[in-house]
Amino acid sequence: MANFPYADRIPVNRTMPDAGRSREEIIADLTAIATEEDASWETGRISGSLYCGDHSHYDFLTEAFGLFAHVNVLQRDLCPSATRFEGEIIAMTLDMLGASAVTDGDPVGLVTSGGTGSIAHAMLAYRERARAAGRTGRLNVVKPETAHPAFDKACHLFDLEMRVAPVSAETTVVDPADVAALVDADTVAIIGSACNYGYGTVDPITELGQVALERGVGLHVDGCLGGFILPWGRELGYDIPAFDFSVPGVTTISADTHKYGYAFKGTSVLAFRDRALRNSQYFFNTSWTGGKYCSPGMDGSRSGGLLAATWASMVSLGRAGYLDYARQIFSTAAGMQDAVRSHPELRIMGNPTFCFSFTSTGEGDGAFDIYHVNDFMRTRGWRFNGQQYPNAIHMAVTRPQTQPGVAEAFATDLAEAVSYARDHAGEPPHSGAIYGGVAGGLTDEADEFIRSVMTDMMDAHQQVPTD
Repeated sequence: MANFPYADRIPVNRTMPDAGRSREEIIADLTAIATEEDASWETGRISGSLYCGDHSHYDFLTEAFGLFAHVNVLQRDLCPSATRFEGEIIAMTLDMLGASAVTDGDPVGLVTSGGTGSIAHAMLAYRERARAAGRTGRLNVVKPETAHPAFDKACHLFDLEMRVAPVSAETTVVDPADVAALVDADTVAIIGSACNYGYGTVDPITELGQVALERGVGLHVDGCLGGFILPWGRELGYDIPAFDFSVPGVTTISADTHKYGYAFKGTSVLAFRDRALRNSQYFFNTSWTGGKYCSPGMDGSRSGGLLAATWASMVSLGRAGYLDYARQIFSTAAGMQDAVRSHPELRIMGNPTFCFSFTSTGEGDGAFDIYHVNDFMRTRGWRFNGQQYPNAIHMAVTRPQTQPGVAEAFATDLAEAVSYARDHAGEPPHSGAIYGGVAGGLTDEADEFIRSVMTDMMDAHQQVPTD
């Protein structure tokens, strides 16, 4: 039981307990664990993950959630409030994403369980629209290699072929010509990111929109990470290219309310340029003995608490609140990027926004692997996200980094990390790119080994305690 979390402090349930524990005891245990785990991100040294970091905001959302946590939003006759919350979440998101500029459609949306859910529903909608139009071949989607693996997952689930366009390590954004070269008669959609997870850079959405219009395919913009902060950054005057419904050819956009919308985990918005595309992925079974079954999305029962808390977050902040937080985040990100640029041994990848990635230049006598920098920064409590091809580490700046002294600590620790990396240049680093695999090229045998290790890791998350 040594590897089962908190086994030394909390009784492990190998079977259903004969008698329940007291509520007071349970809450005491949970409070202790939560307090300890929160301490890891409250320092502001964790990339992404916790986007708000304001406990008073979380307390407010918890109160809103608790009022509707027990409600099933499938039963709208019992909870018409869910329709109000969901409708306004979608309307506010559409307003933020430039839906007022649309003259060739009827913009609508769908609240999903997260970024992967929004991406999956979009791919399902494109597939179903194509099938309804009589297209019977093996349909395909074209994405830049930097686009999120959730697209690959969706294609796997819905039997779509995934075609991948290369991306230059210098620019970190896709060339629209490379996307166009992969489009054929069976393509249902192309993808662009605003911004891509790895590098914080925005694909050329305007040019991709032209490809989509010329070839008669959909264009999904993945704004899961940037959708709720890039619009405010543009309004503040930062150099962010257009990526929303103001761009002709953009047909769907995913934007996560549970990231820079500062809502609880478990909500995202999938915005559609036109109602017909959204309706194409509705599911109907009108002959079931239990009654006519109709579902707007893949989820069935959902807690009304998430809708209430998301709505509460958005209306409590308003435009002024989102702009203020964006101003702080972009300013902090710029300062941290300047700290990276102050070291000739390091290179910022592409032209990033609030999220940035950096690597080592790999030049000169003191060339080193960027993961040596990561190794040292971990000793100072920093937790970055890793990339590969090339090896790099990234920082998604959130509100915890805007606390006084955090950006300055980053600059100080980074300077020591570069010195450490130079001193250990001839040694293998201890860390690597975990999210997307292991740093460096892999043979088939090594790839299979990594898959087996990652399978074991995922199994461990679902383990049943045993003696």
